[in-house]
Amino acid sequence: MQPDKTFLIKLAHTKMPYGKYKGRYLIDLPEYYVVWYHNKGFPKGKLGDMLQTVYELKVNGLEHLIREIKKQYPNA
Repeated sequence: MQPDKTFLIKLAHTKMPYGKYKGRYLIDLPEYYVVWYHNKGFPKGKLGDMLQTVYELKVNGLEHLIREIKKQYPNA
């Protein structure tokens, strides 16, 4: 399965829209916060999909991939 390039670029540039970490890039959210969402249930829609992806990336130690995408596509 190929990762969706457009989704990953958008994920790299998406910020948390509300709450304690409003304005922080999703990939930069603290791991405990993303785990809390995993246990509580991710929101519906695109944000939930992105947070779930961030969870998987963090659990597997792959956050650097999204940070690299952000550098490669700075104006996305």
